[in-house]
Amino acid sequence: MKGRIMRNISLKDVAKLAGVGLGTASRVLNNNPSVTEETRNLVLNAMKELNYQPNAIARSLKMKSTMTVGILIPDISSAFYPEIVRGIEDVANIYQYNIILCNTDLDYEKEKIALNMFYEKKVDGVLFISNTICKDTMKKFEEMNIPVVLIATKDENNILSSVTIDNEQASYDAVSYLCKLGHKKIAMIAGKFDDPNSGTPRIMGYKRALINNNIEVDEKLIYEGNYGYKSGYKNMKSILNGGQEPTAVFCASDLMAVGASKAILESGLKIPEDISVMGFDGVEAAEFFYPSISTVRQPRYEMGAVAMRLLTKFMNKEDVEEKNMVVSYKLVENESCRRLE
Repeated sequence: MKGRIMRNISLKDVAKLAGVGLGTASRVLNNNPSVTEETRNLVLNAMKELNYQPNAIARSLKMKSTMTVGILIPDISSAFYPEIVRGIEDVANIYQYNIILCNTDLDYEKEKIALNMFYEKKVDGVLFISNTICKDTMKKFEEMNIPVVLIATKDENNILSSVTIDNEQASYDAVSYLCKLGHKKIAMIAGKFDDPNSGTPRIMGYKRALINNNIEVDEKLIYEGNYGYKSGYKNMKSILNGGQEPTAVFCASDLMAVGASKAILESGLKIPEDISVMGFDGVEAAEFFYPSISTVRQPRYEMGAVAMRLLTKFMNKEDVEEKNMVVSYKLVENESCRRLE
């Protein structure tokens, strides 16, 4: 029996199966917003049924686009960032964008190397996930002259588009919750004091909550951390050894809250009977720690998805009504906090 010759499936075949014109099928392939959702679904289903694979190189030359997005992430091993990347990737797949992920370790030299690589690869846009943006990185963004969306951070002059939560208000709500439980001596393990995106706003929210609940702010109860486990553990040891005896501690990240909880339990104290613990971020490590840690849950998957949709609009030169998106957070009451008698 003679072997069957398989021919390449063309966009013309897709258009025929979907019952649309070749131009319409092409507009769907290129994410043109003028196509209706019904027509878009017809074409996408036809592509799937025929297992149509567009020629990426030819398409890039025609569109002057590589359909590639670069992502800068500070620490891929951190529990905070993978859920953001999942949101980015799911939306990128819908719009047929590829992603290049680079880990920077919060090292500005590594950021520079990654951005140079993005430039050489001619990515269509960049998603930047970090705490702060240095002037050299901002300058490089300007030189690249492509769309950039920031996630969980903002630039100093609010030039770039961003997707964040209201860090100060979220911190205020978390500490106000502790105050309503009757706590009056609340320590804080903060982020970096000079971090304008997460560090300073969360400290401001902490202080505002105390003042609004008629509690004097004691600067000696505020400790500087770096959002990691060891930072929370070390600072909590200092708090306990300092003889200040707070009834609650608010940590600016769940990882620090887990570290602080370990230090508390090691000292022979109980959570929440002796000290209540409040975290921030909503990562799984806090949920599955025992006792589970109350926290402010950031919608990390949504932040990634929203940022990728926003970037897609910029890359396709669509109109964008709001370039700085503030998404909602949720206060989660778990086992680590109790009401004082």
